[in-house]
Amino acid sequence: MKTLIPPHGTLSLFAVLALPLAACSQPAPPTENAPAVAGEPLATRAVMIGTEGPSLPACSSISRVKAGGTDVYWAPGETRAVKAKLAGGANVSLCEAAENDAWFGVVFAAPGTDPDMCGVGKSVRDAREYQGPCRWGWIRGGTVQLGS
Repeated sequence: MKTLIPPHGTLSLFAVLALPLAACSQPAPPTENAPAVAGEPLATRAVMIGTEGPSLPACSSISRVKAGGTDVYWAPGETRAVKAKLAGGANVSLCEAAENDAWFGVVFAAPGTDPDMCGVGKSVRDAREYQGPCRWGWIRGGTVQLGS
């Protein structure tokens, strides 16, 4: 039986053509450039604002992340992928609670930006999903000092 060996340039040409295909199969990095914990999130759930009615601010309180910081996730109970990381002392607006306060939906400004631009200190007519311009996500209960 005779074995066929491709010419020297053919194998390297195949390898060069295969590299872009391999790169396409990699998942995109999570938003906010946070490292993936264990893969893509299974669920995402936007944070709701205005749940307390039109006479109160869209998010109920400004709180401070406890020492040690916290991870921000895509949905309550979803811990496969980290959306962002918040340092201890960072301010967040608490907008929604889930699972008996085990999770809080928060809105927060990017480092170095004005938190007033988030727009959650004023009322909204109807409860709705937060659409920006600031960042949003879910943090575990007990990782913030409420109303600081």
